[in-house]
Amino acid sequence: MSVAPLLGSALAKAQRNAADYALDVQWTTFDAFFTLVEQQRVALNVASLVGLGTTRSCIAGPAARRLERDELAAQDRLIRAAVEEGALGVSSGLIYEPGRYADLAELVACARAARDAGAPLYASHVRDEGDELEAAIDEALAVGRGAEVAVQCSHHKAAGKKNWGKVHRTLGALDRARSQGMAVGCDAYPYVASWTELATVLPRAVRDGGDDAALARLRDPDGAAAAALAMELARDPAFGGDGWDTILITGVSSERNADLAGRRVDAIAADWNTTPARAVIRLLVEEAMRVESAFFSMTEDDVATVLSAPFCSVGSDASARAFAGITARGVPHPRTYGTFPRIFGRYVRQRRVFDTAEAVRRMTSLPAAHFGLRGRGTIALGMHADLVVFDDGRIVDRATYDHPFEAPAGIRDVYVNGSAVLREGRLTGTHPGRVLRNGG
Repeated sequence: MSVAPLLGSALAKAQRNAADYALDVQWTTFDAFFTLVEQQRVALNVASLVGLGTTRSCIAGPAARRLERDELAAQDRLIRAAVEEGALGVSSGLIYEPGRYADLAELVACARAARDAGAPLYASHVRDEGDELEAAIDEALAVGRGAEVAVQCSHHKAAGKKNWGKVHRTLGALDRARSQGMAVGCDAYPYVASWTELATVLPRAVRDGGDDAALARLRDPDGAAAAALAMELARDPAFGGDGWDTILITGVSSERNADLAGRRVDAIAADWNTTPARAVIRLLVEEAMRVESAFFSMTEDDVATVLSAPFCSVGSDASARAFAGITARGVPHPRTYGTFPRIFGRYVRQRRVFDTAEAVRRMTSLPAAHFGLRGRGTIALGMHADLVVFDDGRIVDRATYDHPFEAPAGIRDVYVNGSAVLREGRLTGTHPGRVLRNGG
C-alpha cells in the first residue's frame, strides 16, 4: 500500500485509517501529498514507492480476481502518473489484500509501466515467506526479468520452524541473478519476530474480497467454526505450525481491547475461556479486522545469514512513530525504535557478522544507490549532509518487546541536509527534511 493514488476503495480505506489519527485526507495524488509535507515541514527526508495494493484498490476495490484489459490499462496510467509526480518505483505486498490477486503478468505490466515512466524498480513483499518461499523469490526475479527493472526483496526471511535454513538457497538464487547482470537486492531487520496484520493467520478463502467480506464470513457461526478449525490445524506444532504462543498482539483500533496490547494469543484465549483460534476470530470481529501483531517465526541464525549477504540493506520495516502522542499507541515492535543501533550492538560487536564500516554501508550508500537517491548515502564534497554522529563502541538499542518506547544509546548528533535535528542527544525542533521526488 502507499499514500497515493487514492480513488474509490483506496480513498475510503485511507480515510478510515487517517481517522484513527484525527487526520483528514486532503490529497488523492502523490503531488498533492508531497506538497502538503513540504508545507507542513518534516525533520527527515521523505520518499515513496507506489503500492500496487493501492493502485489495484483504486481500479477494482477488493475484488478477488484478475484485472480485465481495460483495468490493467487504467492501473498503468495511475502508475505512470505516480512516477511522474515523484514515486521511486513500484512495490507489491503479495500476502495482503488485494495485492495477492495479482498474477505474474499484472506484476510485470506494473513494473514495466514504472520503468517506462523513469523509475525502473520493483520492490516486493514476496508472495510467501514460509513453505513456498523459494517459488516466491523466483517470481520476484521473474518480474525483474520480464519488466527489465531492478528488484528489491523486502525484509527477506524464512518464516516458520520447518522453513528455517531456506534462506541459504534463496540468497543463492538472488546472487545468481546478480551474477547474470540483474540489479537485485534485499533488506532485513535484526529481529526474529515480524510485525503485520493479525488477519494474515486467517485461511485465504476467508480473506477473499477484503475486510468487509472476511468480517461477514467470521460473523457467520458456520463460517467461524470452519475458519477456527483450519487455523488450529495450521498452528498446531504437531503439523509443523509454530503455536499460538508465538503471536504477540501489539495494537488494536479501539479502546475496547486496548489492554490486550503486549499479550500473547494463547494467554488471551485462556482469559476468555476459549480456544486461541476462536479468540483471534473474536478479536478481529470486535476490532473490524484492524489488529497488529508480532510473529516470533524466525531464527537468529537465519537473520544473521541474510544480513551477511553483501547485497542486503538494513531496513526497519516499521511505521513512523513518536515516543509520545497519537502515534505512540499500543505496544509496537521494538524495531520501530531500535533497528539501526541494534545492528551495531548485536551484529557488529557481538556476532561479528561485519564491521562498523560495512554496517554503515548497508544503511547508507547501498540502499541509496539501489533506490536511486541522488547525492546521498556517502560523505563527500557536494553531497547532501545527512549525517549521524555516534559512538561505535556504545551505540545499542534499548527498545524491547515489553518496553518498545526506549531511545537507543550512543547517538550524539543527527544532521539532515546539513541542519542538526538532534544535538548532544536532544531534539533541536528544526525541520530541514525534504521530499525526494524521483530520488532528487
